[in-house]
Amino acid sequence: MEIGKVSESILKRSILKQIKHRRKEVLVGPGVGEDCSVVELEPNEVFVISTDPITGTKEDIGKLAVHITANDISSSGAEIIGVMLTIILPEGTKESELKEIMKEIESVCSSLNIEIMGGHTEITAAVNQPIITVTGVGKMPKDAMIKTAGVKPGQEIVMSKWAGIEGTAIIAKAKEKELLTIYTTDFINGAKDFIEYISVVVESKVARRLGVTSMHDVTEGGIYGALWELGAASNVGIEVDLKKIPIKQETVEICEFYDLNPYQLISSGVMLMVTDRANALVDELKKVGIHAAVIGRITDNNERIVLNEDEKRFLAPPKSDELYKVNLN
Repeated sequence: MEIGKVSESILKRSILKQIKHRRKEVLVGPGVGEDCSVVELEPNEVFVISTDPITGTKEDIGKLAVHITANDISSSGAEIIGVMLTIILPEGTKESELKEIMKEIESVCSSLNIEIMGGHTEITAAVNQPIITVTGVGKMPKDAMIKTAGVKPGQEIVMSKWAGIEGTAIIAKAKEKELLTIYTTDFINGAKDFIEYISVVVESKVARRLGVTSMHDVTEGGIYGALWELGAASNVGIEVDLKKIPIKQETVEICEFYDLNPYQLISSGVMLMVTDRANALVDELKKVGIHAAVIGRITDNNERIVLNEDEKRFLAPPKSDELYKVNLN
């Protein structure tokens, strides 16, 4: 298997088909494009649980770890209330390094009103760089559930922020010296600052208020991978205009430098939202300072395509993320 998230075929064959035992309390279980599980505890009250590891980079690992899980919880329509951490560190890690990671995590948690509820920390020779797994717990009324598999033909797709921002920030920080041979310090610093856009908590609140039917945060596999998952979750078609997908110039140039496809580059901080009120949603997001655009629509067939004038590209299940083509060490 390739590095990164497993392919859809492996997911179905070797993971989903092996999960057989079910409980009535679990309302949303594992599935293509579903990042969260929903568990009913009290009448009309559910907990939402999601877990994610950070393995592709050691840069800003604490910040990324919390934001990724908070984004998954938020994309289900829930409010995240706490996280459990598993921190695996390589042999030789200094205590001061662990302390800095925890400070980073606590800073993000404080800004999002999240409590660190517990976890596990271990030093091991089994890894050569830090790995953090975060399990988040959220809450929401049962009737407020929003699933990735909630789209209908005729609805439009709204995208927040810009494609590839997370990958751009990671590469800019890890490869700064190399990039400075052709780009200015201001250019690289601007790219590194994309990490500040990593949260989708604010847009999820706006989207819930306007009654979106589906939300899906964009992570590994980039915008193309997330669009495929969005269509696969509801078994519908998707038609997107490439020129309407927002992208920053820093992302374009850094991807050209490393021969990467920016639309298949990890993009945490980007949210896909499906709604009958696309223009109103874009307007409301702009009021709270979030760039957004209507990029496409849901169709009543199984074709998932991206149009670029007369050229048509058929989307495929996401493969290994473009980030893994860059040696970040």
